[in-house]
Amino acid sequence: MPDAAQLLTSATLSTGEIADVLIAADGTIAGVGSDLDARSGPAVTRVDLSGRVLLAAAVEPHAHLDKAFLAEVVTNPTGDLIGAIDAMRSSRHLLAVDETIERAERAARLMASNGYRAVRTHADVTAEHGLRSIEALTEVRRRVSDLIDVEIVALCGWPVSGMAGADHRALLRAAIDGGADLVGGCPHLEVIDDSGTIEAATDELLQIAVDLGRGVDLHTDETLDPSSNGLDVLAARVMSGFDLPATASHCVSLGQRTVDAQQETAERVAAAGIHVIALPHTNLFLQGRGTAPMPRALTAVDALRRAGVNVAAGADNLQDPFNPVGRACAFETAGLMIMTSHLLPENAWASVSTNSAMALGLDVGDITNAASTGGLGIGAPADLLAVPAGSVREAIAMGPTDRWVWRAGRRRLVET
Repeated sequence: MPDAAQLLTSATLSTGEIADVLIAADGTIAGVGSDLDARSGPAVTRVDLSGRVLLAAAVEPHAHLDKAFLAEVVTNPTGDLIGAIDAMRSSRHLLAVDETIERAERAARLMASNGYRAVRTHADVTAEHGLRSIEALTEVRRRVSDLIDVEIVALCGWPVSGMAGADHRALLRAAIDGGADLVGGCPHLEVIDDSGTIEAATDELLQIAVDLGRGVDLHTDETLDPSSNGLDVLAARVMSGFDLPATASHCVSLGQRTVDAQQETAERVAAAGIHVIALPHTNLFLQGRGTAPMPRALTAVDALRRAGVNVAAGADNLQDPFNPVGRACAFETAGLMIMTSHLLPENAWASVSTNSAMALGLDVGDITNAASTGGLGIGAPADLLAVPAGSVREAIAMGPTDRWVWRAGRRRLVET
């Protein structure tokens, strides 16, 4: 926590307003307004933010830290999703715990220095890989705990249903025992080789979540096939009594349906209280190859937002077989949400900050007046990012490398 209260003066908020932001001695946001300087008194430490945009710190809602920086080691010859999965399967013998720790820690520190307050990372839990990623990422979580919060989703392999899925179900339970926070999996992959159904896989994953008292974050409908209905299945199961936190990531197939069908599903998802994570980087790279006309390969962001769904955005993979590029930078993700989903810059930043924080269940404070505070919730931890720019649009467009980062009110310098 900071040693004394701080007043960040003359900051440009994401709304475009010039305001002061008061950080209390306990490291929380105590006020946002234009008259705080005169009311704060001489004991407050003042920091001049003239010429800088002050933003709520970013949250990465969907990463794969265990795969980060593998692009030069594991290549994806076909460039599609199955090609990436097959490349990882054939290269498991190259991925030891120690080197996974090194890569994942490097990625987490880079995120922290770029202005992320937290990251939710999926960790492969498969018959070929065992619990190596869980062991590596729990150690990374410990090492970077003072810089960035790390939440781990046990990403169960497939099949997960029926007799054939018994080993994966056992591994999933062991992963939670080993330190994972959430239950994850890919129900839509069950149908690839007729090993099961989306419904059966979803039921197994939710039952394990109930048994262990954990929320779920499922890779959902990561396909352009409009008939893939995992999001509808998940919404129905949640409405039938699953009362733990539920998140659906990807949801690409929804973007391939008619406008009316999108809205019907979106309203069910909103009623179920499911968070949806859009992942433009990886979906644009993997999906739609050889298809004409080329699809946009993203979930139906507009329909979901109209229905009241909390839509967050993440970068997914970082320089690996699923996405060979990426900078671990929320400005990059926000820019893609502007280009692919037609979000306004302020909404694009919300998708990588406040919305993502809500998807992870993080404290965002009182955001009832978010329109006047630029999304800086009163009472929330003062996890902030300030960059030289005249507006949030300019910050997203230029991605300035000169970044001032506050964590719980304390300005941090992070070694990457």
